[in-house]
Amino acid sequence: MPKLLLHLDADTSIKVLNSKLRELGHDVTRTPNDWMPLDASDEKQLLEATVHERAIFTFNIRDFMFLDKNYPQHKGIIVAAQNSWSLADLINSLDYLLSSTSAEELSGQLRWLNQWKK
Repeated sequence: MPKLLLHLDADTSIKVLNSKLRELGHDVTRTPNDWMPLDASDEKQLLEATVHERAIFTFNIRDFMFLDKNYPQHKGIIVAAQNSWSLADLINSLDYLLSSTSAEELSGQLRWLNQWKK
């Protein structure tokens, strides 16, 4: 069962979130990085995450719902309403997601992070 790899898009690219998830042993990248400039469009972020075999986490629900329909071969899109989450809840829920979900289970799926909220 391949491990789920995650990319934090420009909207969710919180340094502390990235650091904490990595400390918990997860393979997480964020915008910006070597292959993703800070000003990358949502489309580019999804396509590059897909090329790098990564699901993507975003607060940009509307745009990514549209992209999900246009690019169904992505590695997974996780969405959340930004004002509904504390940093601690994001860390706990993403940790649970990354610990309990395989790459295959999320591939081609758009899912709400609430599914993994404890």
